[in-house]
Amino acid sequence: MKRTTARAFPPPVSGVFPHLAVKAGHFPRRTETGIGALMPWANRLWFVTYVAHKKGSGDGTGLFFLDDAMRLTKHKASVVGTYANRMIHAESNQLFIGPHAIDTQGRVRTIAPLVDVRLTATCRHLTDPAGKVYMVGMEGEFAEVDVRTLAVRLLADLTKELAMGGKCRPHFKDGYTAHGRVVVANNSYYAGDFLRGHSDGRLAEWDGKAWRVLERTQFNTVAGRLAGDLGDAIFAVGQDRASALFKVFLPATGWVTYRLPKATHTQDHAWTTEWPRIREIESERWMLNASGLFYELPSMTYANRVWGLRPVCTHLRIVGDYCCWNGMLVLAGDQTTPIGDSNAYVGQPQANLWFGKSDDLWQWGKPTGWGGPWWDAAVAAGVPSDPYLMNGFEHKCLHVCHDADRPVRVTVEIDFRGDGRFFPAAALDVPARGAATHVFPDGFSAHWVRLVADAACTATAQFVYT
Repeated sequence: MKRTTARAFPPPVSGVFPHLAVKAGHFPRRTETGIGALMPWANRLWFVTYVAHKKGSGDGTGLFFLDDAMRLTKHKASVVGTYANRMIHAESNQLFIGPHAIDTQGRVRTIAPLVDVRLTATCRHLTDPAGKVYMVGMEGEFAEVDVRTLAVRLLADLTKELAMGGKCRPHFKDGYTAHGRVVVANNSYYAGDFLRGHSDGRLAEWDGKAWRVLERTQFNTVAGRLAGDLGDAIFAVGQDRASALFKVFLPATGWVTYRLPKATHTQDHAWTTEWPRIREIESERWMLNASGLFYELPSMTYANRVWGLRPVCTHLRIVGDYCCWNGMLVLAGDQTTPIGDSNAYVGQPQANLWFGKSDDLWQWGKPTGWGGPWWDAAVAAGVPSDPYLMNGFEHKCLHVCHDADRPVRVTVEIDFRGDGRFFPAAALDVPARGAATHVFPDGFSAHWVRLVADAACTATAQFVYT
């Protein structure tokens, strides 16, 4: 009997197998080949790549799968495009990823009318969840797809529905359905927007009748669990000048805003925030990636509050998506991006996967960051700021400045139980039109911290965690 031997592959280097790299061609132009979505399905790990623009770039990219022997295959139905959407439709037992629907046997159908749409989200339908799904495109296309026939019907142009203006540059990134609403995120944010303090970025929701804008700043991802005892909150992540933003919806509270540190400013642009995500990585254990920080994120919201959010590490990696597959944590990447040769020192577009365990992330950069509740903000006397994360960082200080013609006392209040109850912990007496700094004792921490000023003013308050 002839013995077969396993195919030899190059050994991994720091969790990366060189033979799994995906590359885009040199012609007609060099842009990028980021891996936008991952999904374990039909005994394989499926993924789709994204190019920078709809046409004229990215030859060689598309739909791929990895088998248990770590063999990479480009599927024959693969098409070139910009795709980062993925969702399992339970009623029809299909994976929707890119413009494809894949059944449990691995058979692929392609949604032809959506091939040239830069798809970034698939989410459940409000009125026909068994028969249809919604699709969100980067340019603001909002459509429904019949899960059986794959017929497509365009429902809305979100740039018009959300009053983004005729000269806007849309960059819709995600969508999610729960609690009778579809929530979408657009992360438009460009250089001039920093000075203005606002942008065409949007967080918005739709009840099937009317769209409502929730935030007019950059938002990147929306996620949650569909239902159950482990929590059914909607989580949305974005950012403004002051900090990263973490919004939570529960029926009992509506939308509540929390704030998180930034560990990097390399993601403070619509094009460079690819892609903050919230994912379940181990059984019923979630992880959040935002502004250069990975966090543990409990899906539970006891007493209608988020608690136990904890930073794991800082990093500069572009992580298009992540999941667990065959007992490993897999991170998608986007490693070499010429973008039309705008950088003459970057060559052929390439991306790869990283394989490891969730515990490996604790060996990456130690959690650090900066941010706070105010940045040239109109502060009302006696009104508390948004809660800002304090848990999980080693050394902490606070800087405050304001423009009032009188001294302002800023009280630091902490929620050390995580249940939304705040207690005074310190105070800063900030001189007129001046600044003050408070250094917290080593080891001082709480789940959340907020600030209260005793006079109206325009103020900036930033925490620095090292």
